[in-house]
Amino acid sequence: MSREYVNNHYVPQWYQKRFIPHGQTDNELFYRNLKPTPFIDSQGVSRPSRAVKKQGTRLCFKEDDLYARWFNGVKYTDIEQIFFGNIDNYGRKAVDFFAKYDHQNPNWDGKMFRALMLYMSTQKLRTPKGLGWLAGQVGSDDRNTVLRHMIQLRQLYGSIWTECVWQIANAGQSDTKFIVSDHPVTVYNRFLGPRNRQCRGFNDPDITLHASHTLFPLSLDKVLILTNLSWVRNPYQSGIDRRPNPNPLRPAIFKYLDIQTHRNLSEREVCEINFIIKSRAFQYIAAGRKEWLYPEKLVSKSNWNKYGNGFLLMPDPRGVNYKSEIIIGFKDNTYDAFDEYGRKPWEQGYSGHNRSVGDDFATFQRFKGDFAYLFGPKRRGRAAGFSGDLDNEEDSAEYHSFHLRNASKKYQRKMKATTRP
Repeated sequence: MSREYVNNHYVPQWYQKRFIPHGQTDNELFYRNLKPTPFIDSQGVSRPSRAVKKQGTRLCFKEDDLYARWFNGVKYTDIEQIFFGNIDNYGRKAVDFFAKYDHQNPNWDGKMFRALMLYMSTQKLRTPKGLGWLAGQVGSDDRNTVLRHMIQLRQLYGSIWTECVWQIANAGQSDTKFIVSDHPVTVYNRFLGPRNRQCRGFNDPDITLHASHTLFPLSLDKVLILTNLSWVRNPYQSGIDRRPNPNPLRPAIFKYLDIQTHRNLSEREVCEINFIIKSRAFQYIAAGRKEWLYPEKLVSKSNWNKYGNGFLLMPDPRGVNYKSEIIIGFKDNTYDAFDEYGRKPWEQGYSGHNRSVGDDFATFQRFKGDFAYLFGPKRRGRAAGFSGDLDNEEDSAEYHSFHLRNASKKYQRKMKATTRP
């Protein structure tokens, strides 16, 4: 019997190789077992297992018969071929495309966006952690039921992620680089720490919660961060309530000019992101340098809610446009309309072009002011206008002062206190 589809790499080797430092020729990673178990030696003595090994990508993030074990009665060849198909091939190109994307390359390719969404939603489900969650959702061992559910769920997150604010951040100025885990598509919610019951076992924070960010390392130096628009507009609301219209199985529109690029992360910020990745891993992490495997030496779990003043993964709100209704016209003179959260005109809560300034407009302006106070006039991410030109790298003194006047009362008091003669 062919073993082609039995040795299952649930994190592909091509993806792992993106985290090997430049110039290193051995194609090996430092591989850390977060849950090492003792072994019995030839003398019958219990010995501690080595938690860290340096080994090739062929030996990392794989399990024999992984899919057949999780889904009884379903052939591993069916799952590997039907569920994954060419997703890895297209995903490889898409990951590389976005790792290099900075708005200065005019050759935007919508196919790469669709391929990345399909790859990320598949990658989130194909790991031991994702499969454990999926098995609980399916609740059946019937072959057809499992495959039908898997094919539907591989696009589970597409609409939610499409409507997020996208940010590609850079660790190029940091000596520490990104690590990779056995569950690479990571969800962080500052209000749901690693010990929270919603984050135990196979569970991750739900991506439809306001404060849930999805982060996905693209390479050694780049990470994609997706943030719910509702949280950018109002980070003062409950972060564990659901965003408007959390239905993921619907179409959505993506505007690539809104992607924020040119954010350079500090060493501290990279370590905090690595700690989040490690905390959300199931059992294994890997890195190009051994010391990168231990972000807990520099980052405290007790500060989970405070990374980056609570805004570690936030895009710069000053580069986010406030918009509501989207109207699309077709050649046959028909049109379609929906709001920023995918609601149709007949659905409850639809924004619509006749809506007065929304309730979250004031909080959005307030957040811009708070952000300007905390991080100064220099933008922490830059989007592009319709002309393709990037936002200014730094706000003018007049524009910066305008934002500060919208800041929260506590920051306004601090500003007055620091400017008194």
